[in-house]
Formats: sequence, C-alpha cells, structure tokens
Amino acid sequence: MCLAIPMRLEERDEFSGRVSLDGVSRQISLMLFPEAEVGQWLLVHAGYAISAIDEQQAEETLALLSEYAGEMMEL
Repeated sequence: MCLAIPMRLEERDEFSGRVSLDGVSRQISLMLFPEAEVGQWLLVHAGYAISAIDEQQAEETLALLSEYAGEMMEL
C-alpha cells in the first residue's frame, strides 16, 4: 500500500523544494511534478511530489489521517 501525505510547498528551486506540515519541513524532489508552485498543497510520497490538490482536499485528507491515527492509538 502506498500513502501520499498532503504538504504545502514553501520554497523551490529547479528540481527540489521544501514542504511543511504542522511545523515539520522536508526537502523533496519535484522531478515527477516540475510544475509545482510555491503555496500549493502537494501529495508527497517517498520524498517526491506526485501531484497537487486543493486546500479543501488537503484538509479533508489530513483530518481522516488524524482520525485513523487516533483510532490506532486506542488499540
């Protein structure tokens, strides 16, 4: 199973960028999605941006992931 996490692109250069989520930032590759723009929400998998999503989709996805993580902690 693959999981891509929504993260906001904070800065970029030609083929890499810095994304952040909840105070955590990571350097990622933009080789698979070179048209990414600063400020966009990106789906990030294994250190690569693979597509963009809108802010509402990002918030919904993050809420579901948070809910799932909470349920897993109860097990």
